[in-house]
Amino acid sequence: METAGTPIDRDTVAGRVTGFPRLAVDRPELKQAAVAVCVTVRDGVPCLLITRRASRLRAHAGQWALPGGRREDGEAAAAGALRELAEEVGLELGPDSVLGVLDDFPTRSGYVITPVVCWAGQTGRLTGSEAEVASVHQIPLADFDVEPRLISIPESAAPVIQLPLLGGYLHAPTAAVVHQFCRIACRGEVHRVAHYEQPVWAWR
Repeated sequence: METAGTPIDRDTVAGRVTGFPRLAVDRPELKQAAVAVCVTVRDGVPCLLITRRASRLRAHAGQWALPGGRREDGEAAAAGALRELAEEVGLELGPDSVLGVLDDFPTRSGYVITPVVCWAGQTGRLTGSEAEVASVHQIPLADFDVEPRLISIPESAAPVIQLPLLGGYLHAPTAAVVHQFCRIACRGEVHRVAHYEQPVWAWR
């Protein structure tokens, strides 16, 4: 995949993410979480690793998500993201796989999510943890590098962001994180997404 003549490879993504002027959110009253924005390579095509959460989970069951979850006490964002990646899909990566960190995203459910970008390369078939993950998908990055669908809702003045995914839509916070990553990695743009809203069902 190429954008404006630039191949999307590890060095390109690393350079763009490393130079990104990230914004942190200082909200100590919120729980701290981390997600892995994990780039894999499948048939020579750069992809993003996306999971479908298990239907039996108490929170956000059946939703599309990036591997991640609440950070342990004293755990750095990168360590938390890599731990969750290993626990959820069995993909164990070292600290050298981490390319950088995107903007924090506060959620309606009381978390501050820190997105950690990591490069896995070719991984082969991945199997999700039976307790947490219903399915694991490697989606071509080009499929997400599109203009988002923005929806108005009466409950908020901010637009709800959606990205197409396998005949449906990916919603915030995941959609916001993925959209920011694509703008950085594929286009080299500084693009903020904290103003995007989540669907009402995510507020609870």
